[in-house]
Amino acid sequence: MSRIYKAADFFLPADEEPIRSVITESKEAVVIGWYIKPGQEICSHIHPYGQDTWTILSGKGEYYLDAEGTKKAIVAGDVVTAPIGCVHGVFNNSDEPLIFISVVSPADAGYQLISSEESLTNLSNQ
Repeated sequence: MSRIYKAADFFLPADEEPIRSVITESKEAVVIGWYIKPGQEICSHIHPYGQDTWTILSGKGEYYLDAEGTKKAIVAGDVVTAPIGCVHGVFNNSDEPLIFISVVSPADAGYQLISSEESLTNLSNQ
């Protein structure tokens, strides 16, 4: 089993939605390569049982911080974290690809999509 990977081999551009390309996986973590074309998005979501850490290699985008749609600019060189249960996602609002590595830990961190309707329902129930 290799312990050294060429990240570029895992960046798969797609015209539809971005492709989640698994580089390596163990029970401790999943390492994923992302290639987000201009105008593409990773929708807001959470990992209910783990953390997601992104290392931005090139490009820029709008990183989603919460279910209400608060955003913050991210650029090459940034490392962003979403601890357990924190909403995150990204929209590539630039004219160049957004390329990054994501590490989700543990591998069974789970995934739950967050829609604006769900967040409005959750807010009204509080």
